[in-house]
Amino acid sequence: MSIITSKLSKIENISQKKLSEGINKGSIVVLKNKNRKIKPLAIGKGLSVKINTNIGTSTDSYDPKYELKKLNAALEAKADTIMDLSVGGDIRKTRKVILANSPIPVGTVPIYEAAIKAKKKFGDFSEMTPELILETIEEQAKDGIDFFTIHAGIDKNTVKRLQSKKRYGGVVSRGGAILVRWIIENQKENPLITYFPQILDIAKKYNIALSLGDGMRPGALSDSLDYFQIKELINLGKLVKLAKKKGVQVIIEGPGHVPINQIELNVKLQKELCYDTPFYILGPLVLDSALGFDHITSAIGSSIAAMHGADFICVVTPKEHLGQPNPQDIKQGTIAAKIAAHAVNILKNKTLRQQENLLSKARRKRDWDNHIARSLFPREAKKLTKGLKLSDVCTMCGNYCSLKIIDSCDLS
Repeated sequence: MSIITSKLSKIENISQKKLSEGINKGSIVVLKNKNRKIKPLAIGKGLSVKINTNIGTSTDSYDPKYELKKLNAALEAKADTIMDLSVGGDIRKTRKVILANSPIPVGTVPIYEAAIKAKKKFGDFSEMTPELILETIEEQAKDGIDFFTIHAGIDKNTVKRLQSKKRYGGVVSRGGAILVRWIIENQKENPLITYFPQILDIAKKYNIALSLGDGMRPGALSDSLDYFQIKELINLGKLVKLAKKKGVQVIIEGPGHVPINQIELNVKLQKELCYDTPFYILGPLVLDSALGFDHITSAIGSSIAAMHGADFICVVTPKEHLGQPNPQDIKQGTIAAKIAAHAVNILKNKTLRQQENLLSKARRKRDWDNHIARSLFPREAKKLTKGLKLSDVCTMCGNYCSLKIIDSCDLS
């Protein structure tokens, strides 16, 4: 681990001692399944904010080659991790293709595949057995998955309350909905809670980080900070203690749709109730109504959340709430999330801030080549200059360029 922390400390621009202390306390996690040959990725307190991009098949589209196009789009837009959320076609084949071609950590939600296996075997996913769930988790672990989303914060009492108290947005987590239905049909406790010790054993065996929660995240602004969201956080705090005692790395997933004035409180609550565990935010989306532009509403919320301590951002694409994203949607969503993260990272990293200053100097000099080369996405910026006349001024102001006007003044 000392070699890994030495390399990561240089990447993150912090001392190796501080990084090691964070890992030992659980405020920092390092993603890398012991079976994979990738560079480990550190996420957590005091580090640069990372972003994750979701890809995966659906029941209407399940071509592994198409998922590779999405993967490449995410990589081009500088994603830090990938999650395979496949629910259609040969799920294991798709997973192996993604793992073989991804140079960055890959995560999954094992309950998806377990539910699909149960439906094929028994006719209904509510017939899913704990044994089938554990077998699926172990299989994915052997394949090399680096982190799992485990919806172990939903308990039987929460579901009972959900049956009598409605939410504006309902249950928007796919994994959460699967488990709510399972609990209702079987009248038993969430198997991910009952068998959490066995899940910890698998995670430790393969050095997999568990990303806990999000099953009851708010799917509408008016559901933010409701009973169900807070109850899940309280439950997750108990699981964090168990995981840390076992030596298993943990991340906490969170909202969701959140009014802009509640974002700071959401982050502080998560950090307090879950013992400063790294926070993975799914959004937060600051509007319910920006259909087709949810990558923008998410970027706004993500930057604010990251400024207040969130560590890990989940990409939201323009197709969120509308349909399965294509590679271009993946790219646009990832770019938006990367910008959101970078806005906070330049506050943490002096080197990144210096690079911003160098770009600003190039802009002032109208040094367009250097200006574009230093940008976050130079290829995209270059495309926008096609057909434009870039000389001593750009085409925005032309001869009335403010920078050129000032250059002609005697400011001595």
